[in-house]
Amino acid sequence: MASGWEASSRAWIDVIGEHGDWGRRFVLDAPMLARVRGRGFRNAVDIGCGEGRFCRMLQQQGITTIGVDPTRGLIEAARQRDPQGDYRIAGGEALPLDTESCDLAVFYLSLIDIADLHAALREAHRVLRPGGSLLIANLQGFNTASVDLGWHRAWNGKRRFRIDHYLEERITWVEWKGIRIANHHRPLQSYMAALLELGFRLSHFAEPEPQGVNDAKADRYRRVPNFLVMEWERSSCESTTATGDSR
Repeated sequence: MASGWEASSRAWIDVIGEHGDWGRRFVLDAPMLARVRGRGFRNAVDIGCGEGRFCRMLQQQGITTIGVDPTRGLIEAARQRDPQGDYRIAGGEALPLDTESCDLAVFYLSLIDIADLHAALREAHRVLRPGGSLLIANLQGFNTASVDLGWHRAWNGKRRFRIDHYLEERITWVEWKGIRIANHHRPLQSYMAALLELGFRLSHFAEPEPQGVNDAKADRYRRVPNFLVMEWERSSCESTTATGDSR
């Protein structure tokens, strides 16, 4: 099934611009960069890199990057903006990278776009070196389980956020500013269980607040935070090459 990303790529590039949308600029960029700054990561793969914005930010931290995305229009934009960068057209379920070749793997708001969660996480595990880190920014499950964009006016006139069928994994189509894409709703337990099953160890979990802005949108965000940030570490004692899993 088509995800809508190819048809929406031009509109997405216009919306995201060079500096990112509100959520990235005021909520996610700072905590995501804080998890990599000064950690000694030599190289990283950004899985679902889109137009390459976070790859360029990682490069500013001295990290060599590979950006991977299945949407041709977004990869072409990434290559135009970063001609010296390494951007590859591929899905997260089958990464065109060698086994145990990366210090850091990133899903920056891209796991919700990937149909086969387990395959994508297995691939991230495969390409990470033992001791490597998996950094994830994701939509909260109650966000993707919202009804009619969540907010509504209750009987007493107060604004409330509605969710339903939280435990039911499903595809939801979202539309804004010329973009129409499929998101995969999963409860948090689906992500946690899949990561634990692969042997990842949770080293960081946060629900970051907006920084540098204090307006009505920030107030709504603090009532119902859209995002979470997790870092998981691959054990330094294991090796996939020892089991014959290599590419």
